[in-house]
Amino acid sequence: MEHLQDLALFVRIAQAQSLLEVARDTGLSPAAVSKQLARLEHALGVRLVKRSTRHLYLTPEGSDFATHCRVILDELEKAREAVQRGGELAGELRVTASLPFSRRHLAPLLAEFGLRYPRLRIHLTSTDALVSLVQGGYDLAIRQAALVDSTLAARMLVPDRRVPCASPGYVRNHGLPANPQALTGHRCILPGDPPISLWRFQPRVGGEPVAVNVGSSAFQTNDGEVAHAATLAGAGIALKSIWDVAEDLAAGRLVDVLPKFTSPTAPIQAVYVPGPRPLSGRLRALIDFLAERLAASPVLDWMDEGRRAPVLAQEPVHAPGVANVQGRSL
Repeated sequence: MEHLQDLALFVRIAQAQSLLEVARDTGLSPAAVSKQLARLEHALGVRLVKRSTRHLYLTPEGSDFATHCRVILDELEKAREAVQRGGELAGELRVTASLPFSRRHLAPLLAEFGLRYPRLRIHLTSTDALVSLVQGGYDLAIRQAALVDSTLAARMLVPDRRVPCASPGYVRNHGLPANPQALTGHRCILPGDPPISLWRFQPRVGGEPVAVNVGSSAFQTNDGEVAHAATLAGAGIALKSIWDVAEDLAAGRLVDVLPKFTSPTAPIQAVYVPGPRPLSGRLRALIDFLAERLAASPVLDWMDEGRRAPVLAQEPVHAPGVANVQGRSL
């Protein structure tokens, strides 16, 4: 078991890339963590990490070894699930998702799931950056976009769409854009890492799809929650997931500034690394649980194009210093 503990510790080091963080998480001293790492490197006869003054980096051998360690530890957890307490779920689940989705939807669902299976340990990393599941050691990522990495597998959970929204105060001061092209004359907020400046729309009744590059933004941030707060404060127009803003639209804190247009529907997916064997029981149970709970969310009512918060004005209102630019469809 001592060797397995060394492997588990190294996986933690590979994930955190910080001996101090691993020491805090495990309750060991930094010296003890460093000693175990040195012992593992000596036993293998290779250098697994490189250290600088502030950072720790995996060597190519260390990266490969971490991948194999995760497979070994995952197989061990599967064996434990099969023999302990009649297959009761146990072990660790590492999940990553965007900041807004984590705070509004995922955190309470994971809390409920953890209470159902108290022998599970759940680690949630919230970030708007697109992280690597393999390098980060994650079991699951919740992605609000189509899957583009052919080495990963995904299960559709619920649909999503983006809403161009602003605060009532912004609309009173700057007016509504007449069409998507007019967004270039408004103050736009770009969240994300990297931010998306090409916004796509489809007329609700007839017409061709429209793509608008909003260009240089009035407010840019890597944090979706900061963008949300700035939109509520009247800083500009943001293109936000309906899962982030449905409650604000219902309460009138935000308004849909292009009510005659909609955005393409995209999936919210559970993304994981496929393997030669079936998913572990704990990961399969979590994906099933999230699919069931999210499918019952009232947010899905707002996927219906007929449900939107009242818009403050039906025609564009011109404000001093703000242009409403007319343009042709792209």
